[in-house]
Amino acid sequence: MEKPADLIKDAFEPKTWQEIHITDSWRVFKILSEFVEGFEKLARIGPCVSIFGSARTKPGNKYYQLAEDIAYKLTQKGYGVITGGGPGIMEAANKGAHRGKGKSVGINIDLPFEQKPNPYIDNDKLITFDHFFVRKVMFMKYAQGFIVLPGGFGTFDELFEAITLIQTRKIGKFPIILVGKNYWGGLIEWIKKVMLEEEHNISPHDLDIFTVVDTSDEAVELIDRFYSRYLLSPNF
Repeated sequence: MEKPADLIKDAFEPKTWQEIHITDSWRVFKILSEFVEGFEKLARIGPCVSIFGSARTKPGNKYYQLAEDIAYKLTQKGYGVITGGGPGIMEAANKGAHRGKGKSVGINIDLPFEQKPNPYIDNDKLITFDHFFVRKVMFMKYAQGFIVLPGGFGTFDELFEAITLIQTRKIGKFPIILVGKNYWGGLIEWIKKVMLEEEHNISPHDLDIFTVVDTSDEAVELIDRFYSRYLLSPNF
């Protein structure tokens, strides 16, 4: 049975350039349907941590194993895991959550390559979006923290959006943890020397928004300590 979002997409897909100005207005309903489906499914999942990273990371890679270990240990602390639903780091994190018998959520994106849902997502917790911005809202709204492993442009996009929203106080502060000091070290050094000290484009306290670690135990401990100290409840 076709979903309402698919029916709207088929009905209002533009056929000619002349139709675009009309179609753009109707596209609002497709976007709205994605928000509704996401809110309805994710509002029931309970406290979760989002784990980000490259779709291209292979199972033999050390960061693949790190992502799996982090996800497994989070489930043992009572957290579920949200990923982008695809292969690589996302697959590793869903695999770890599945192994830990915790909630394993996949927020997938429809792409012509790379992004096929991995097999470790719970059957009732897979959502596939057409729009990146809708997908990112779901990551922000329904995650108690972000754990970011090495990745490409998409990973950086999600990371800096979260940092910006916390910096501008559009959302409350939650843990953002970068895993892999060798990978992130050059970027952090540039942020400190150029962005902060030379150009004064950020404030010193903005660097406190995120933390860089190397091990799965450090990452999980930071999440658990944050919520133990502030006694924060889930953000939905």
